[in-house]
Amino acid sequence: MKIGLKQILPFLFLASIAIAAVFVPSLPDFADTGKYNGADIAWLLVATALVFLMTPGLAFFYGGMVHRKNVISTMIKSVVAAGVVSILWVTVGFSLSFGESIGGIIGDPRTFLFFQGVNSGEPWTLAPTIPLTLFALFQLMFAIITPGLVVGAVAERIRFTSYILFICLFSLLVYAPIAHWVWHPDGFLFKMGGLDFAGGAVVHISAGMAALAGAMVLKRRQTHLNGQEIPPANIPYVLIGTGLLWFGWFGFNAGSALGANALAVSAFATTNISGAAGGLSWMFFDVVRGKKPSVLGFCIGAVVGLAAVTPGAGYVGIPQSIFIGFVAAIISNLAVYWKSKTTLDDTLDVFPCHGVGGIVGLLLTGLLATKTVNPAGSDGWFYGNHEFFFTQLKLVTITVSYSFIVSYGIFKFINLLQPMRVSSEEEQEGLDSTQHNEKYSQGTLLVSNHGFIYEKDAEDELEDDMENVRHIVTEQIKLKSS
Repeated sequence: MKIGLKQILPFLFLASIAIAAVFVPSLPDFADTGKYNGADIAWLLVATALVFLMTPGLAFFYGGMVHRKNVISTMIKSVVAAGVVSILWVTVGFSLSFGESIGGIIGDPRTFLFFQGVNSGEPWTLAPTIPLTLFALFQLMFAIITPGLVVGAVAERIRFTSYILFICLFSLLVYAPIAHWVWHPDGFLFKMGGLDFAGGAVVHISAGMAALAGAMVLKRRQTHLNGQEIPPANIPYVLIGTGLLWFGWFGFNAGSALGANALAVSAFATTNISGAAGGLSWMFFDVVRGKKPSVLGFCIGAVVGLAAVTPGAGYVGIPQSIFIGFVAAIISNLAVYWKSKTTLDDTLDVFPCHGVGGIVGLLLTGLLATKTVNPAGSDGWFYGNHEFFFTQLKLVTITVSYSFIVSYGIFKFINLLQPMRVSSEEEQEGLDSTQHNEKYSQGTLLVSNHGFIYEKDAEDELEDDMENVRHIVTEQIKLKSS
């Protein structure tokens, strides 16, 4: 492979950050530890680990649904965000999201540059019983998984290096500003009264709208143009991924209570119940529409239910979470059906599931939130406060518009620097091989043929099996027609 400046730049960029980090002065830990609560610290440490687990879970979820020649390339694009965003977060990302506010729009990048003052700083205003470092690490996990979600919309056709650059620009220009608006006490959407308990807007809307933008810029895969049905590579992977995501979501939502308290327990319950309702709703609705109940249907519906309850997990009652999961799954199911009738090629339906799911969840929070569950929240329209519903509608409109417009610009900008799409030949061969020189099916198999036993490459054997199946089907069709 020819080595040019484009290949060297990522390494040089990382090297410069590593060298600069050596000269950052170390400061003592925050002295007034009497403010801390041991139970809260323990729970947030666990919750942080749980949210991190969602990223490899997402990789399994996506990897199982694509063609088997693109499994590895799809999985690594989600997981690599853990590396890229972690470095960005320590250098400047946390400052942009939670640093001293500049007009309620963005954090001052100098506030916690290279994490200076984090370990020695006072606890976060809204998390007074845990160290600021722990709060920063918990928020880091949200920042990691958000660009990882976008992968599903552009899978099977985007260059790996281009996606690395997208992660960087998206994290700094889309995720950080929205996180500041919604979660910083001085953010303008926070002051407006908008509520997003654990990331319906910050995570799911921002990722969903970026997914829509990416699918529009990268255009359709060749298989999509030809109307080919792509069988999932490994449905058990999807099931494993769903389990890991569901498990991690307890940390995602219940951890956002920022303490080991009754609110965390309530958010834990609403998370589980909405996910359960979403999975069943999607599967049963498929049956109503004439389909068979499927593993994929339940898994996708469960994830939609989990995404939809995210903004209201700490503001709605447990019974109401059934309604949220039920309604969100049906709406997303219909959105997927609508998308299938268009030319939009969102490979794994990120926009209809996460984007639409986040929108529905935020609006239903505006309808069903109650101060009985969380006195720090608001009563929704169902409890007599219609103004809060329209506040949530404003929050949705602003974050949807901003995320889509800026993400579209990011994709277009990167496409000017270098083509974001792989060539048609590379797309045909598969991104596992062309982008990473690796294969989902590797190694050799012992093959018996007419009494002879010999070794054969596993990938070649699978191709032969598929060719045999196609031949048998063709012969059966010929017999029937004759």
